[in-house]
Amino acid sequence: MSLDLAHYPTLALADTPEQLRELSQDKLRQLAKELRQYLLTSVSQSSGHFASGLGTVELTVALHYVYQTPFDRLIWDVGHQAYPHKILTGRRASMPSIRQKGGLHPFPWPPESDYDTFAVGHSSTSISAALGMAVAAEQEGKGRKVVAVIGDGAMTAGMAFEAMNHAGDIKKDLLVVLNDNEMSISENVGALNSHLARLLTGRFFNSIRDGGKKLLSNVPPIKEFASRAEEHIKGMVVPGTIFEELGFNYIGPIDGHDVNAVVDTLRNMRKLSGPHILHVVTRKGKGYELAEKDPINYHAVPKFNPKDSCLPKSKASGPTFSKVFGDWLCDMAAQDPRLMAVTPAMREGSGMVRFSQEYPAQYFDVAIAEQHAVTFAAGLAKDGMNAVVAIYSTFLQRAYDQLIHDVALQNLPVLFAIDRAGIVGADGPTHQGAFDIPFLRCIPNLVIMAPSDENQCRQMLFTGHKLNQPAAVRYPRGQGCGAEIQKEMQELPLGKGKVVREGAHIAILNFGTLLGEALQAAEQINATVVDMRFVKPLDEGLLKELACSHELLVSLEDGAIMGGAGSAVGESLHQQQLNNRLLKLGLPDQFIMQGTQAEMYAELKIDAAGIRQQISAFNERIK
Repeated sequence: MSLDLAHYPTLALADTPEQLRELSQDKLRQLAKELRQYLLTSVSQSSGHFASGLGTVELTVALHYVYQTPFDRLIWDVGHQAYPHKILTGRRASMPSIRQKGGLHPFPWPPESDYDTFAVGHSSTSISAALGMAVAAEQEGKGRKVVAVIGDGAMTAGMAFEAMNHAGDIKKDLLVVLNDNEMSISENVGALNSHLARLLTGRFFNSIRDGGKKLLSNVPPIKEFASRAEEHIKGMVVPGTIFEELGFNYIGPIDGHDVNAVVDTLRNMRKLSGPHILHVVTRKGKGYELAEKDPINYHAVPKFNPKDSCLPKSKASGPTFSKVFGDWLCDMAAQDPRLMAVTPAMREGSGMVRFSQEYPAQYFDVAIAEQHAVTFAAGLAKDGMNAVVAIYSTFLQRAYDQLIHDVALQNLPVLFAIDRAGIVGADGPTHQGAFDIPFLRCIPNLVIMAPSDENQCRQMLFTGHKLNQPAAVRYPRGQGCGAEIQKEMQELPLGKGKVVREGAHIAILNFGTLLGEALQAAEQINATVVDMRFVKPLDEGLLKELACSHELLVSLEDGAIMGGAGSAVGESLHQQQLNNRLLKLGLPDQFIMQGTQAEMYAELKIDAAGIRQQISAFNERIK
């Protein structure tokens, strides 16, 4: 796909920020208009993150226009909103490849561009990284400026406030742009605050303020009175008291879609010293009515026709694992009034929409606060509630201490429903659920289950819910294999695997949803296939039987090999003094880039063909 730049005459002149800064300021509104249309057209033809980028078009133009990027550091939080940034930083022609195997990374990625100053993907890291860069800039002494752009959603995480508390204390030159896309402002309020922002950042106001502070520095009572007067006057017209208390000079809110107002304000702020926060109000999906009305569904989109009234529906098929979890949650709550479900801002992604509507008193979205989510659930469990934490594998990493210290150490019955385990596809290395088995397996008291299909997932969730100890069920993104889901829930025997195919010489020990690939491979080589089901506790009795009747054991998992389920098998064999040959298949010791699940399974050789190939190569090596 290529887009005719004749339709984007101003954008064609701004392939890089250096070219952008050569434009006169009166061209910026037209540039923003063309950039928004280019984003709409390109993403609709390629798929990708959408609504957030539409909302940051003017802000992105203004930041690159005022700041000398990449010399000045621009750090995006999360990165969903960074598509306009990619378009303006030399990657316009490559946008059709975004999130595809071998294509543009879905988020800011330093190996891809010098303008991507920090790798992001998880929320609320920008201020911490920017503060570190600000300290480095001061040491360097070349006048480098540092800007962090963070959304109001990401500001719900404690890490953002930890960073602001530190920044306000050490007073380094740092600008934090709060991209607020939840609050709407009227024209009058927007005009007033834009004018106020320019006034408060202007040389006249700041020279008076700084001069007054110097003049009154030797008169403590008057100095204190003047400081309080300034604080209260600003407090009457701007909602920035909390940021001022953290040591930041607060400016705004301003209309983030008035590109000239943003440029004027940023130009003034670039001259200021110390920590500042600029509150910019934007609208997710700006310029495309359907995305403005429904920014959740238009957050990330498939290929679609912008002229259609809705996004294309996926082809009819079986339920996703997220839906299996959501349905189980509702069915379980109907039986158990003590069930309490917790999620760190992933209601839609984790399949909890229906539950939140039908059982609002038992549903808790704690915002982007994974650490709090886990300890909150521990508190629920400590006093008799049956807590369920729905969380993505890659986000559970952020609450590791809480998982160990607050749940497992006290042996509290918290059930972790770990979504997006294993290869997630287009979101790439920041979101691959590669590490949950290794980092969970070493924690005492914790049961770890890996279902091979949708029905088994439902039964494992029920099993974990009934256990009087911490438990985790890990399942992948997307749809299952089409297994029939039994309405009746039954507890599985703890730590017991199941032989699903009898063969000879070779036994494939499957952990998770690669069972179908294992069975296809086994048909070609007449191997035994075992659905292990439990990573911890392992079925050591079954392992011993298999080791005694087979020449080679092959572990298979959709997760990191190092420390994973295969490592658990090896440890068990060693402990039982069984010296069988063991081949461990899974994700290698590297970060896995973006691509579809099928593409990455093939590349990593954990699809049926790859399994056969790796077994054959292993046998050749040991001959």
